[in-house]
Amino acid sequence: MNFGQVLTAMVTPFDQKGEIDFNATRTLVNHLISNGSDGLVVGGTTGESPTLTSEEKIELFQFVVKAVNGRVPVIAGTGSNSTKASVELTIQAEKTGVDAIMLVAPYYNKPSQEGLFQHFQTIAASTSLPVMLYNIPGRSVVNMSPDTIVRLSEIENIVSVKESSGDLDAVTEIITRTSDDFTVYSGDDGMTLPILAIGGNGIVSVASHIIGNEMQQMVQSYQTGDVQYAAAAHRKLLPIMNALFAHPSPSPVKAALNMKGVPVGDVRLPMLPLNPEQMKELEKFVPLDRIESVG
Repeated sequence: MNFGQVLTAMVTPFDQKGEIDFNATRTLVNHLISNGSDGLVVGGTTGESPTLTSEEKIELFQFVVKAVNGRVPVIAGTGSNSTKASVELTIQAEKTGVDAIMLVAPYYNKPSQEGLFQHFQTIAASTSLPVMLYNIPGRSVVNMSPDTIVRLSEIENIVSVKESSGDLDAVTEIITRTSDDFTVYSGDDGMTLPILAIGGNGIVSVASHIIGNEMQQMVQSYQTGDVQYAAAAHRKLLPIMNALFAHPSPSPVKAALNMKGVPVGDVRLPMLPLNPEQMKELEKFVPLDRIESVG
């Protein structure tokens, strides 16, 4: 399945009572599709998945599928550190009409590489949907080795990986050793161009909430051979990307969306909204309109 080049790891809008704001979710979905997103990842870390109940996740998946109405793929984050719970959520998610699922490496447990393999194998066997793996050792503590990812790529419906290890050597090995139809996405905005340069397929992005069209243009420029433009775009966009991660995510990107008139509310505890000083600093980097051409 072709997920596209720029996928957005979508935030979950909340209302003033801290409940999911579905009207704001519809507005956000339309904003993202109109501004460079080829697909949406729903209920991932950026969507504050650790604070969402299973019931909220299913309701969110159902709503987003209807709001998207087939315009772009919807990928549901159904992974957790419990294989059994992940299987149950995956089965429910498939019934909502999502196009694929994303499975994060099980956090906190610190399983072995064989434990990781069996975890993902078991969940993949419970669904007919395409599966995107998600390797993010900075949050999960455990790192999926290239050997494990390559081995998992041989399972028919495991078709992709979101790589947030920051290890270009490992990503290179994964791309080299997997089949051409296995896609590799950067999970870090600032690594988009470097991973494209070694044969990756695109980005699962947070910054695309704010600079989606610009990121799409950067990726397309690289893919069509205009490497000089893509490199210049990377240099221009990197400070914005970094500003959106200057404090624990997704607090900065939610603040930036609210600033731009796309209301998404605050974060849920244990995350905190930005304080006035942090907001003032973020305002220096957030483009209220399309950023100037890179030339």
